[in-house]
Amino acid sequence: MMRSEIPKIILAIALPLVGGWINGYLTRPEIAGWYQGLNLPSFRPPNWVFAPVWTSLYIGMGYASYLVWRDGGGFNGKARGPLILYGVQLALNWAWTPIFFKLHELKWSFVESLALAGAVAATGFAFSKVNKIAGYVFIPYFVWCSYASLLNFVIYKHNPEQTAIIEAITEGS
Repeated sequence: MMRSEIPKIILAIALPLVGGWINGYLTRPEIAGWYQGLNLPSFRPPNWVFAPVWTSLYIGMGYASYLVWRDGGGFNGKARGPLILYGVQLALNWAWTPIFFKLHELKWSFVESLALAGAVAATGFAFSKVNKIAGYVFIPYFVWCSYASLLNFVIYKHNPEQTAIIEAITEGS
C-alpha cells in the first residue's frame, strides 16, 4: 500500500465513525432513562456490547467503501452507484437512532430498520461487484442489522402503551 492511500483510508473510516459517535453522544441520556423503562426482550445484549460492535462495523464499512472507491474509479467510475447506495444506507443508519431514542417512535424505527437492512444488503451486493472483500465485509453488518430489526420489532410489540401514547399524540395533532 502506498503512503498516499493512508489519508484516504482514514477519511473513509472516519466518516461512519463520526456519525456513530455523534449519535452515541446524543443517545446516552435516553439509555439510562427512557430505554431502561421499556419492556425489553431477554435476548437483548447488554448495553456495553453495542459500542464495540458498532465501532467494528463502522470501521469495516468505511474500509469497504475505500476499497470500492479505489477499485471502482471513484465517483466517476463503476464505483459511483455502489457509493451512492453506501451513502443511502449510511444516512438510514444514522437516522434510526434519533427515531428510536429521541422521538421514541418504536413502530417507525422498526420500519426504518427494515429499510436499512435492505439498503445494507443492496450495498453489500453492489460492493461485491467492484471488490469481493468489500462485499464480504457487509455480511456481518447485514446480520447485525437483521438482528437489530428483530430486537426493535419485539420492543415495539412488548411496549404497546408506549406506541399508543405516541399514536394518540400524533392523531390529536
